[in-house]
Amino acid sequence: MATRDDLASANVNRTYSLAATTIAIFTFTLVFLYPRLGSGEADPLLFQATLVVMAVPSFSFVVAAFLYYGASLPDRIADDVRAQMSRRGDRLWLLGMTILFLDPSLILFTVRLYVPALAWLALWVVYLVFAMRSFPRMQSRSDG
Repeated sequence: MATRDDLASANVNRTYSLAATTIAIFTFTLVFLYPRLGSGEADPLLFQATLVVMAVPSFSFVVAAFLYYGASLPDRIADDVRAQMSRRGDRLWLLGMTILFLDPSLILFTVRLYVPALAWLALWVVYLVFAMRSFPRMQSRSDG
């Protein structure tokens, strides 16, 4: 059975991978949509909003990974502080995942593909409701 320390270490690795993924998606969005912006095929305000929205999951995942890393250091940080760091990391991870899942609809709205954008947005709303109902049972416990 995995220990809390093993879980914290695994969370560091997973969250850093997600941060790298969001940066790759940001780069992909910029490389492929920026030329469309210049030709008038993309909505300039939505394009900029999409790029700004990409910063939120990237930031959330990097800070969550930092907090999970701190939670994986049993010899340096007290147990109650480590538990608090894990809970904060969980919340930032959820924020990053939620905003990351919003991005496809924003990208589709930006290039004026409204039907698939609305489908993605509807799925995002379903996820948002699911996450809000489920997350309190899933986040790290406050006890040791």
